[in-house]
Amino acid sequence: MHVLVVNAGSSSIKVRLLDDDELLHRTDLSADRGRPEPGALEQALDGLGRIDAVGHRVVHGGPRRHGPVLVDDAVLAELDELAALAPLHQPPALAALRATRSALPGVPAIACFDTAFHAGMPAAASTYAIPARWRNELGVRRYGFHGLAHEWAARRAAVLAGPRLRTVVAHLGSGASACAVAWDGDQPRSVDTTMGFTPTAGLVMGSRSGDLDPAVPLWLVESAGLAATDVAGVLDRESGLAGLAGSADMRDVLAGERAGQPDAVLAVEVWLHRLRAASPRWPPPSTDSTCSCSAVASVSAPTICGGAPSPGSPSSAWPSTSTSTQAPTRTARPTSAPTVPPHAPWWSTAARSSSSQRRYVPSSPEHTRSARCRRRGCRA
Repeated sequence: MHVLVVNAGSSSIKVRLLDDDELLHRTDLSADRGRPEPGALEQALDGLGRIDAVGHRVVHGGPRRHGPVLVDDAVLAELDELAALAPLHQPPALAALRATRSALPGVPAIACFDTAFHAGMPAAASTYAIPARWRNELGVRRYGFHGLAHEWAARRAAVLAGPRLRTVVAHLGSGASACAVAWDGDQPRSVDTTMGFTPTAGLVMGSRSGDLDPAVPLWLVESAGLAATDVAGVLDRESGLAGLAGSADMRDVLAGERAGQPDAVLAVEVWLHRLRAASPRWPPPSTDSTCSCSAVASVSAPTICGGAPSPGSPSSAWPSTSTSTQAPTRTARPTSAPTVPPHAPWWSTAARSSSSQRRYVPSSPEHTRSARCRRRGCRA
């Protein structure tokens, strides 16, 4: 069966043609803010031959969509209503979906949702401490995103490091999030993640702020006189690394940091601080494996892991079973783990700051060169 896969992200559109697990064709389209050049996607579809079905990555499925769905006009209309919750991703994904439906009439189109993997998170992880009406009638909750990537990476980590591991996956690209993954038999499931109601929340990203005191946007609108739409646009498109260092590209930021540019140095420190502080962690015996994937992980693994050796070097093998830990910065700062009650909840402060063995598994369908990180205590 020939399946065309269209992954419309915030900075690129990836097009793949598969015959079961065999890759037949690949095309990557540059897409500023998720939008390629006019006609580029249609041109990429020319000459691909037989296509039996098209699978689309769609970021937000809302409260109703917990699995893949055959797309028709009614589903499209439903997904259009969610565009305001993911303005960088939802409109481009739906535009790509409409373009392929038009170019391939009669070929089934299947939407696969980034939110679906997180739909079964425990209530403690998915619930905001807000009034019941907001939660029940308006559907305000932590949806989580990057679910397709997190599920794939967890499965890949299980292949490389052993089955049914308690894993933290760090998806580090223009968008970034971390996810704690447990296993029910052979099925991975999300138990916590850094993103929330929208993909703006969580870690510092290329152009998105990540977590922010909710009073800040209100103050900017009510006291500083900014328009709400302008504030929302800045938080999504002009914040994150772009707001701190002037570039949303981690390669540029790391180059600036190496050159001693103060803004770039600060940007890296803020990025690392939020990565350490916000990423989900397991209680003792804690995380069995951590895998980082996507573009940023492939160029900044030494930064994330405190100067990890390059892939393939003799010292990049699995870490020992020692209980010491090292903070994920360039200068090692040995720390000792606090005493944690045997049944401490995994979200507790003690559990979140405990030390344990962690394995770093480089796994990504696009960036398999990500470094294996030998150093322990890196909480990507």
